Amino acid sequence: MKHKITLLAVLFLSISFFAQKTIEASDILKDIKNGKSISYQNATIVGTLDLTYMDEAMEKLPSKRKSSWWGNGNSSNEIKKIIEVSISFINCTFKDDVLAYIPDEDSGYTFTASFEDIAIFKNCNFERKAMFKYSRFESESDFSGSFFEDNSTFKYAKFDKDVSFESTKFSEISTFKYAKFIRKVSFANSVFEDSAVFKYTKFNNGVSFFNTNFEEDLNIKYMQVSGDFDISKMKVGYDIDSKYTKINGKDFNKYLLINN
Repeated sequence: MKHKITLLAVLFLSISFFAQKTIEASDILKDIKNGKSISYQNATIVGTLDLTYMDEAMEKLPSKRKSSWWGNGNSSNEIKKIIEVSISFINCTFKDDVLAYIPDEDSGYTFTASFEDIAIFKNCNFERKAMFKYSRFESESDFSGSFFEDNSTFKYAKFDKDVSFESTKFSEISTFKYAKFIRKVSFANSVFEDSAVFKYTKFNNGVSFFNTNFEEDLNIKYMQVSGDFDISKMKVGYDIDSKYTKINGKDFNKYLLINN
């Protein structure tokens, strides 16, 4: 009898350990607003995680953006939010949108969020949109092992420190167009099930596409790479658009000829 009770206790603890707890996105946003660092493991996040705090920002803005016919800098419609605390999500599932970019058609404003401290989204599952367009990551960031099931964008994103997209999976079209990586970044062992866009992307200190599987088209037009460029075992299902691509100052095709 005692042995049976012990077994039941171990089973209960095991189930409790692996079960994901459910967290409301609104509670996370409240903690960030109150200056609390965010750290979750094995959690399910429900509700839209609007890191731009659009609704709050709208309360302080005119309902419609005033445009200037002069077209000067004062007519910018971007409303920027800086996330000052560290954020860490490991092995978490986001049931709804994760938004660091919202173009609001009704008001004419574009809301963006950038990250001053570390931003970790490791081994996470994004079931809905993951929008990081225009985001700046000033400290370390990590998206390795994550699964993007819906639309995702890192267009115009800037990564100042170490970042990894190793072993990530993208189900829909993913774009890193105009993104800028200051340090070496790895996309090794990642899978892009739909078209991947790295047009105008800049890699200032190398990039690894080792064993990366691009199942459809790969657009690297105008992409620039300085430093190590690892494409060994890289697979592309359809076309590669490499027009005007520069690898350490050399055209992409010439680089391949020299290094093969």
